[in-house]
Amino acid sequence: MSSAVLDAPASTYPTLHDVWQTAARLAGRVLETPVWRWQTGVVHDRLPPDTEVWLKLELFQRTGSFKLRGALNALASLDAAALQRGVVAASAGNHAMTVAHAARAVGTRAAVCMPRHASPMRIAACRADGAQVMLTDTVHEAFALAQQLVTDEGRTMIHPFDGPRTAEGTATVGLELLQQVPDLDAVVVPVGGGGLCAGIAAAVKQLRPSCEVYGVEPYGADAMYRSFEAGEPVRLERVDTVADSLGAPYALPYSYGVCRRFVDAIVRVSDDELCRAMHHLFRDMKLVAEPAAAAATAALLGPLRTRLEGRRVGLIVCGSNIDAQRFSELLARGSA
Repeated sequence: MSSAVLDAPASTYPTLHDVWQTAARLAGRVLETPVWRWQTGVVHDRLPPDTEVWLKLELFQRTGSFKLRGALNALASLDAAALQRGVVAASAGNHAMTVAHAARAVGTRAAVCMPRHASPMRIAACRADGAQVMLTDTVHEAFALAQQLVTDEGRTMIHPFDGPRTAEGTATVGLELLQQVPDLDAVVVPVGGGGLCAGIAAAVKQLRPSCEVYGVEPYGADAMYRSFEAGEPVRLERVDTVADSLGAPYALPYSYGVCRRFVDAIVRVSDDELCRAMHHLFRDMKLVAEPAAAAATAALLGPLRTRLEGRRVGLIVCGSNIDAQRFSELLARGSA
């Protein structure tokens, strides 16, 4: 196994055979997260009564986010020599936490490169799982440092959002969701770099072609939206959003290509809309959702509202790794 980024494209998208094999590989190592129908509060008050809203509660996954699926699948593809050299990840938090946890589980060493503004809770969690934490001033610098460790130490990059192994892992979220609610009309997925959306969209569209898939990005971190507009992956000059888990500074070819093939549209929401959605999820569903996990709700109540009225919709609630003080601040902003 090469010490370069292990997720070099092996196929154009995860096939259903790939997804079923991945689900079998991950069985017992990840949780089958529950779904719950949202029937109270803002959904009851603002949406037509024939609109069904189902939450896929991936925030209950081990490590508190969907990221474990892709990371474990990537680590499963490493040979003994690569495991001996160790792995590296760049992330604002959720992916770093997951790689630290997964590396410890399989007995390899992890270094995680994180921006200094990352949640102290996430940094502490990485260290608690034995990872070497290396802090940088920006997300861009974190990725550059991680790549330098690939070159200097022969570590394998476990990419946070790009490549077949990541998409195969995240596709199992879509597989589970359609097993739990088989007759969905649409699925709404948060987008950072696009790894979650690519995998879910590939699974959903192959299992149920009539089901629409929408991605959601913050205005301040909209690399995939801009990539769709440009017809090719683009890089952002800066990232500015409260949803640090969606703060990927660029789109990359594999995830962009899979999203382009299977995703019906990418929409954008503001930070204020994300905070209001966090407030609704907390008030109505008693969920502590980080901003990224509220993105699908924000889209349903915002840019996708008219399009999805009267339909059966699945919302991906992707993570809950946020410290109490920051959650309180954003919740107050959303309830103002």
